Amino acid sequence: MMPNKGFKNGFDTSLVHLRLPSYYGLLHLRRQSLTLNSRVFFGARHVTPPAIRVGSSPVQSLLFRAPTQLTGCNRSSRELGRRVYFSARSDGVDLLSSSPIVSTNPNLEDCLTVIALPLPHKPLIPGFYMPIYVKDPKVLAALQESTRQQAPYVGAFLLKDGASTDSSSRSETDNVVEKFKGKGKPKKKRRKELLNRIYQVGTLAQISSIQGEQVILFGRRRLLIKEMVSEDPLTVNVYHLKDKPYDKDNAVIKASYVEVISTLRDVLKTNSLWRDQDIGDFSYQHLADFGAGISGANKHQNQGVLKELDVHKRLELTLELVKKQVEINKIKVAKIRVRIDTNRDKIPKHVLKVMEEEFTKLEMLEDNYSDFDLTYNYLDWLTVLPWGNFSYENFDVLRAKKILDEDHYGLSDVKERILEFIAVGRLRGTSQGKIICLSGPPGVGKTSIGRSIARALGRKFFRFAVGGLSDVGEIKGHCQTYVGAMPGKMVQCLKSVGTENPLILIDEIDKLGRCHTGDPASALLEVMDPEQNANFLDHFLNVTIDLSKVLFVCTANVIEMIPGPLLDRMEVIDLSGYGTDEKMHIARDYLVKTTCRDCGIKPEQVSLTTIVPQSPVISDYHLLFLAYERYHFQVDVSDAALLSLIENYCREAGVRNLQKQIEKIYRKVALELVRQGAVSLDVTDTKDTKSSAKTDSEVKRMKLADIMKILESATGDSTESKTKQSGVVAKTFKKVMIDESNLADYVGKPVFQEEKIYEQTPVGVVMGLAWTSMGGSTLYIETTFVEEGEGKGGLHITGQLGDVMKESAEIAHTVARKIMFEKEPENLFFANSKLHLHVPEGATPKDGPSAGCTMITSFLSLAMKKLVRKDLAMTGEVTLTGRILPIGGVKEKTIAAKRSRIKTIIFPEANRRDFEELAENMKEGLDVHFVDEYEKIFDLAFNYDH
Repeated sequence: MMPNKGFKNGFDTSLVHLRLPSYYGLLHLRRQSLTLNSRVFFGARHVTPPAIRVGSSPVQSLLFRAPTQLTGCNRSSRELGRRVYFSARSDGVDLLSSSPIVSTNPNLEDCLTVIALPLPHKPLIPGFYMPIYVKDPKVLAALQESTRQQAPYVGAFLLKDGASTDSSSRSETDNVVEKFKGKGKPKKKRRKELLNRIYQVGTLAQISSIQGEQVILFGRRRLLIKEMVSEDPLTVNVYHLKDKPYDKDNAVIKASYVEVISTLRDVLKTNSLWRDQDIGDFSYQHLADFGAGISGANKHQNQGVLKELDVHKRLELTLELVKKQVEINKIKVAKIRVRIDTNRDKIPKHVLKVMEEEFTKLEMLEDNYSDFDLTYNYLDWLTVLPWGNFSYENFDVLRAKKILDEDHYGLSDVKERILEFIAVGRLRGTSQGKIICLSGPPGVGKTSIGRSIARALGRKFFRFAVGGLSDVGEIKGHCQTYVGAMPGKMVQCLKSVGTENPLILIDEIDKLGRCHTGDPASALLEVMDPEQNANFLDHFLNVTIDLSKVLFVCTANVIEMIPGPLLDRMEVIDLSGYGTDEKMHIARDYLVKTTCRDCGIKPEQVSLTTIVPQSPVISDYHLLFLAYERYHFQVDVSDAALLSLIENYCREAGVRNLQKQIEKIYRKVALELVRQGAVSLDVTDTKDTKSSAKTDSEVKRMKLADIMKILESATGDSTESKTKQSGVVAKTFKKVMIDESNLADYVGKPVFQEEKIYEQTPVGVVMGLAWTSMGGSTLYIETTFVEEGEGKGGLHITGQLGDVMKESAEIAHTVARKIMFEKEPENLFFANSKLHLHVPEGATPKDGPSAGCTMITSFLSLAMKKLVRKDLAMTGEVTLTGRILPIGGVKEKTIAAKRSRIKTIIFPEANRRDFEELAENMKEGLDVHFVDEYEKIFDLAFNYDH
């Protein structure tokens, strides 16, 4: 080794010895020129390599770039994770004493006090480079100072589990010590706890370079912490550990050494980073360290190798780790081959051809290449799909009906449509080729019905929510060229369920988004259309997949928001919502029981509380306190309270809000019971307890199991005897009853007021029926005249009405003038009166044509100054000729009428069938009239005297 000629700031300015991993040799790097020493050692051989000379920018030369490439200084953070191994010569000459950037002046044996750097992810194996980030300014300043003082050495110690920092943190030592300092604790105890956070055996590391927050460390030898010197920065006194003596000629050790070399060579062949590494001249201990460093072992396994000083045992540990690495490499490729061979007969030919081509490519790639991961990931997705695997479909209609009745109350028309669909599937032998769309307001059970259909058919279930979805790649996958590319949701679904014929629920399809990158509705068309989905192309897999066996069920709140081409291919099943009686049954039979169970409330609950010391053996009798407590309580929600909840708090068509209100009730009950239980214990007399207990010496030997046996035997007695034995009074709680009188104490004031404002509507006011997204409601149409004078006839409209409803008002005004002219030609009310029509609740937007007949009746009532029939409500669209056209939402409007205690309803004749399909209990007590022209409505509204 050539002597050092000069130092400046701790660095050799004239000569730096560089050690490359592929051979044992020395490189001389000079300021103006770079040449190779004529002697490069390969064991006993001598090779004279060609000279290399560079210009004024030595950084661009191959040999100068070598250390930076090996340490990862010019790579991304991912590449910086790679570590580089340098070995010492077997002849005892320390070729590492002069590294590319560091001083070699200080003696390693003199490094007995070092700064300790905690490593959260892996220990630093001697002979390897490791880049870390240090964001703590005090630690970074101390490292820079040690470098300036020509003592560039630190201790690197692995953090124990539970003490490591967040793995996603950019800094490896970011305030690690600060996080583990115990504030307010004695100094001695604090230091002891801090040392317990890290492994005591670490590595003496040479600081190769410091660039900003990045510090490159090079492992030199093993260390053992002796004691802590200071906390900020963490500084420790250390021992230098030496390997135990061993016999190189020992047959057992030599056999282990040869086996490690043989196994390592197999690994190196598949690893381009280490392919040129010559390990034949490595010493036994260095070979063990090298094998552990390049293996994919976890930090605990590497720490085990680091702390092992027996060379033979270290070789055995390394051999085990390296063999695992070899097996992992083989398994990754073999797993793909097994999948292909197992399903070869089921996989379509065009897909099998792609698999074989990609597998051939995978075998030729090395596992550290980026293409290897991409190809493996692609084949993993392609082979994991359930090619040829199907779920057995059950078309038993009786079983399906039983499942639907178990999961949902009411909805008889919906269940009938689903059973018809299953019956057709039984006759055809398959249910594919249909797209079901469940339409209805929120909370009516659309998603749960889809899940019930899957259970009835025996298909796997997968839910795909598309509300707000604007990225076509979520449906059809991303191209493999994109970073983080993945297959679309359809491919992910098939992988998740493991069959080719699942039921896929596409939720909230009426809320699809759209952006400049593509139209998700068009992508869904290719997915669901039976004429196209047999050859669905996912952009990631780039092969066609058969989705024709998938049963698609969609959900939507408003079908008008579904794109036309999609809606055209769907079979829409309308879920209009639940009536009051149906909600009562659902609340009583399902919601109350489920909520009671979820809140932990039972009709009778027994609570056994035992307070004992932490030790399993009682050390002091006076520390033992046993409390036996029995709760007797029953919670009941009356039918009147449930009815009030439904009508005054939860008028929406579904039952989701009703469930929330019931949960609110039971949470308050649970809090009340817990508060009472917390103060119900009253210790009466501990003397009785002591007299009935065992002696102190016996109690000291008692274990928790013995105590529990005593308590269990006590439960067979009466409540009075239990309280005497335990010295505790157990209170019995009375029945908790929630009825209409105290309902507001649990859920607050009613949200809705009574919709029926008038017992008898005044002149010019008529009750109409409306459909809303929350169900049905009643609304009043009010008309009054503003001023009267010859030729001042006109109409002013308010109430935040939509364009359609404004047009209906104009039509109604014209029709009313026509009818008035026919019945009373001398009445010039409309010609000489300026009218004002208003629909109350002006903050609520309103639109739709079904208020036409109600507006006409309001105009005529004002013109004739005659009251409309009491308890009458109507709905229907009117034409200019007076014809009544059909409307929607018959069920919701009927529910709203019954809620307002309306007895007479007028519906269009075309809606007769819709009303007849309603449940009998919903039609009970109603006098319904069906009309096809307004003349009949006139007679019902005004000729009630006859």
